[in-house]
Amino acid sequence: MKISGIDNGKSFDFGNTSKDYAKYRDIYPKEFYQYILDLGLCKDGQVVLDIGTGTGVLPRNMYKFGGKWIGTDISENQIEQAKILASEQNMDIEFYDCSAEDIDYPDNTFDVITICQCIWYLDAAAITENFAKILKPDGKMLILYMGWLPYEDEIAGKSEEIILKYNPSWNAYGDKVQPVYVPEEFRAYFDVIKQEEFRVDVPFSREGWHGRMRACRGVGASMSEEELAKWNEEHWKMLSENAQEEFFVKHYISVAELQVKK
Repeated sequence: MKISGIDNGKSFDFGNTSKDYAKYRDIYPKEFYQYILDLGLCKDGQVVLDIGTGTGVLPRNMYKFGGKWIGTDISENQIEQAKILASEQNMDIEFYDCSAEDIDYPDNTFDVITICQCIWYLDAAAITENFAKILKPDGKMLILYMGWLPYEDEIAGKSEEIILKYNPSWNAYGDKVQPVYVPEEFRAYFDVIKQEEFRVDVPFSREGWHGRMRACRGVGASMSEEELAKWNEEHWKMLSENAQEEFFVKHYISVAELQVKK
């Protein structure tokens, strides 16, 4: 995949890192899920479509709250891992590989559409009208994001430096607490009824943070084998010298709640 404005047009494929993604990206803290529940969403029989589901982290973690989940992702490898993980946990979740632009459901099918950690990869102009149609009247769309804070957290900052050393095209560095991106095209069909950001400290082991970083766009999804081997060695050395075996990394969560216009 290549997208203008992302990594200077360098291609990336999360399918290349699906096994790491499945093992190391299930990291959202309980506050993340509780925030969604407090909005009254994704529970109690509501039908939910998760766009860019990856390995199904959001559906699998919220399954116990009673929502009926469908997860889609453009990557076959990601969906394969999602199906494996859901099957291992005896979860009845429908997963299939499909681009967001090709989603095809009857009008008024869903109570909620979730877009977690992937809004900037979508063609907003191509999906907005369809998403509004397949949502029920008063249906909601949640745009969700969690990012580390490199200027506030030493380990996060050092990790970014090593990524940039081997992949200078990566442009997801330097994040600060800020509202999640809401494409302007969405506003023609949706009202933004709430936006909020809050800080969380997320626990990691050395292996867990190393794997989480390897599963990010700037590393496993886009580096060559040679670059990845060098990154792997240097990043692990940095963690061995600077991090306890168990530690916290400062993050923030950013949410936008949208509702179909009346």
